[in-house]
Amino acid sequence: MKKIKSLLLLSIGLIVGSAQAEKISIDRIFSSPALNGTTPKSLKFSPDGSRVTYLQGKASDKNRYDLWEYNLASKEHRLLVDSAALFSGTETLSDEEKARRERQRVYGFGIIEYTFANDGNALLFPLNGDIYYYNLADKKAKRLTETAEFETDARFSPKGNYVSFIREQNIYAINIDTGKELQLTKDGGGIIKNGMSEFVAQEEMGRMTGYWWSPDEKQIAFLRVDESPVQVAIRNEIYAQDIKLVEQRYPATGTNNVNIQLAVVKLSNKRTRFIDTGEETDIYLPRVQWLPNSVEVSYQWQSRDQQTLKLKVYNTKTRKQRTLLTEESDHWINLHDDLYFISDSKSFVWASERDGYKHLYHYDIKGNLINQLTQGEWVVDSVKAIDEKAGWIYFTGRADTPLERHLYKVPLDGKAPDHVVRISKRKGFHSVTFAGDQQSYIDSFSNIETAPQVSLHNLDGSMMTWLSQNELNQDHPSFNYLSDMVKPEFGSIKAADGKTQLFYKLFKPKTLKPGKKYPVIVKVYGGPHAQRVTNKWHGVDMFQYMVQQGYIVFQLDNRGSNYRGTDFEFDIYQHLGEVEVADQIEGVKFLRTLPYVDADRIGIYGHSYGGYMALMTMFKAGEYFKAGVSGAPVTDWLLYDTHYTERYLNHPQANAKGYQDSSVFPYIEGLDGPLMVYHGMADDNVLFTNTTKLIKALQDQNKRFELMTYPGSKHSMRGKKVKVHLNNTIIDFFNRQFNLAPE
Repeated sequence: MKKIKSLLLLSIGLIVGSAQAEKISIDRIFSSPALNGTTPKSLKFSPDGSRVTYLQGKASDKNRYDLWEYNLASKEHRLLVDSAALFSGTETLSDEEKARRERQRVYGFGIIEYTFANDGNALLFPLNGDIYYYNLADKKAKRLTETAEFETDARFSPKGNYVSFIREQNIYAINIDTGKELQLTKDGGGIIKNGMSEFVAQEEMGRMTGYWWSPDEKQIAFLRVDESPVQVAIRNEIYAQDIKLVEQRYPATGTNNVNIQLAVVKLSNKRTRFIDTGEETDIYLPRVQWLPNSVEVSYQWQSRDQQTLKLKVYNTKTRKQRTLLTEESDHWINLHDDLYFISDSKSFVWASERDGYKHLYHYDIKGNLINQLTQGEWVVDSVKAIDEKAGWIYFTGRADTPLERHLYKVPLDGKAPDHVVRISKRKGFHSVTFAGDQQSYIDSFSNIETAPQVSLHNLDGSMMTWLSQNELNQDHPSFNYLSDMVKPEFGSIKAADGKTQLFYKLFKPKTLKPGKKYPVIVKVYGGPHAQRVTNKWHGVDMFQYMVQQGYIVFQLDNRGSNYRGTDFEFDIYQHLGEVEVADQIEGVKFLRTLPYVDADRIGIYGHSYGGYMALMTMFKAGEYFKAGVSGAPVTDWLLYDTHYTERYLNHPQANAKGYQDSSVFPYIEGLDGPLMVYHGMADDNVLFTNTTKLIKALQDQNKRFELMTYPGSKHSMRGKKVKVHLNNTIIDFFNRQFNLAPE
């Protein structure tokens, strides 16, 4: 706790960039070149460890990505593939690909994803609906497909002899040497999807694929999704010049999900065998993974109420299966990707929250616990590598403080689960990618005073070289704005229960005028599986802009948010918008104790769950929140999807009162202050129906409000023009309500 306290009281000085800083504008924040610098993304080690590849936006267009490499021998960066050289026109995406990218929260053009062949000799990437193969030896890219149909989810087979992909909802494989194409499933189309992830898998489970190669590349396990049980939501997607009537199979909470089957297809004869997943069909199959022996395939079976999760293994030769372990909860089971089978297929590493915190466990292949690998009142983020020979497991986690993410290691023998070894050196947020030989790693790092940097490290944490130093020097895009930037203050308060610690960060004007009281914008998310108060770089962003306009900006992670253990999360179960609102009220009570805060000018703003929170606080706690902006809000949880909503609220039939009380509509009468609502008019996640229902209810109760809609925009509100207009509109709203003249 001393380490946490020291972080919370941290005083950080920013680099002074120039004697006279330029004033930041909203237009510049969302323009090229990116103010955070040209930090690479999608970094990967080549399998032989000779190069690091990455995607980087063009200087002229930060959203158009090319494929680059850093050669470890020559210590040089060079462009591998210029996306414009292969395709210079405007990309035309299929509806399926648009939806897939929206689920991935991927925005951009050109090369947006790529994979290595396991031998490290070639790369694969999609571009404008076709698949390209890049040979690293001759440095040439060739087009593997050239069809009118859109190919997605392309990848190499494990031995590199094939490239697989999805076309028209079926699985295909191309023999790279012969160019011969194999169609492995044939009944895809319409309501049947083979090898693809269903809506809730993409949006809520973090599973973007529906097929998996066996390590010997002789078989592919895949999911067959039948969408026929899912109700059709007929909605309008309103664009600037036309209106599309869309029939979307949207599994609203309490309604039917897809029928899902797990199967294995052999490449040699294209024969498909289905795996018996049990008599209960109203289930989820969130994860599938082959064992190293290529004979057995594991899958995770999740009950509809998400209170039971089983790890099962199917033998493709004997056709028998067994359950390795079962996780159970009175609330819900959080999914994860931390299942690692040891190479001899005789044991595996698994993550569990059974003791209240996510930790790692080692089991034998029969499901018997060998030992617990990590332990304590902190959480593991994810496993990054397992060095079986040396006997170490490497992972990221929060052992030092929940506000930072570090790289740690712990012995695989489990003899000291309380004593993990921290590897990362600098305080802040580390995202780590290991080399294939597990002898070095890439570290993508930032903290409040350090812009995102990428470096290469030895196993002891010592740095080998920079991949992107991204120094805040005179050449950096944000240099001319740095001297006016402010650092946030970190701290914590107690929740209303008097014991739960809630972390916050506070941005305030650089120079507070004596006796002056400032308006506050509470920037909220507040929902589960999220965290906003962290020691990571903000940069020259909307927070800095708001502060320059004379606002204080405040963020607080309420109960229900992530990385604090299950007790902290589970308080929201079966009743949303209660403890979250109570905790945000405690945040405002704290703000009111600050001599420079104007208690009568505290506003709240959020998007998605944050939009829901803005409504709930304005409706239920108007004496604390004087004005609010709600973006793309869920207003009635009966309108949201099964997997997310039932995880936290249970089935509507089992918790009708909880659904009613968690809706915004019982509290509309409490609205007294100014409210603005905005929503994208082509949102296929939080359907626009949430806002139209709110509009009608507000009108019926003669409540005044402001509304801004965005034709063609999805849930993420992508695009510079949209973001510039939206943020100008939000600032204008608060300026008017709080009588603050723009500076």
